[in-house]
Amino acid sequence: MSKKSKPTIIFCHGLWADGSCFSKVIPTLQADGLEVIAVQYGLDSYEEDLATIRRTMNRVGSPVILVGHSYGGATITGAGMDARVAALVYISAVAPDAGETVQEQLNKYPSDIFGYVEIADDRAWLRPDGTRFFCGDLPDEEQKLVWATHFAPDADVLNQQKLTSDQVAWRHKPSWYVLATQDHTVHPDLQRWVSSRMGAQVTEVASSHVPMLSQPDVVIGVIRMAVAAVQDS
Repeated sequence: MSKKSKPTIIFCHGLWADGSCFSKVIPTLQADGLEVIAVQYGLDSYEEDLATIRRTMNRVGSPVILVGHSYGGATITGAGMDARVAALVYISAVAPDAGETVQEQLNKYPSDIFGYVEIADDRAWLRPDGTRFFCGDLPDEEQKLVWATHFAPDADVLNQQKLTSDQVAWRHKPSWYVLATQDHTVHPDLQRWVSSRMGAQVTEVASSHVPMLSQPDVVIGVIRMAVAAVQDS
């Protein structure tokens, strides 16, 4: 690949969010001259979310760097074997292996937030008092905005990831990981376990579950490292 080639950055969001959760990092990456797009999948089913990522890749240039936050780590793991994907960046994310579900991973290292989730109409809604475990290092007004715009997933979506060994992208693609040490949604010890297992290049940050909102410069720096590696390959 020519060093003049620039990859496309595709962001994949987690639960209780949509693509706008990356709004603090997208403008800087665009200013770097990168093509950037955030996937807007519906959190209705894992397979539908993967299909939406693939449709998004059809709209942009390649090579692609997939960036997944939280549950988005499961979606980039499943979608990342596409030949257009050159690298993966995980942000305080899960990363299932073959035969694992996200829920099984979360059960290994229980976190605080799931005591603040309510099931209604077959969706998992975050209670207002649960935002401190999701984005507690944001100012109060930003926490209120996160809750007001949060997007509830299908209540069973975390039990749907059953990949085969040839579908686990982090086993085949270079990976970077932003590890949030103050996370009360995806336990930091779970993040250490999955990032170590995948052999990712890890950057730790003293952040809640949403470092792309609370410390966007750190996330931008990690994505830039992935971009440089892809351009030099």
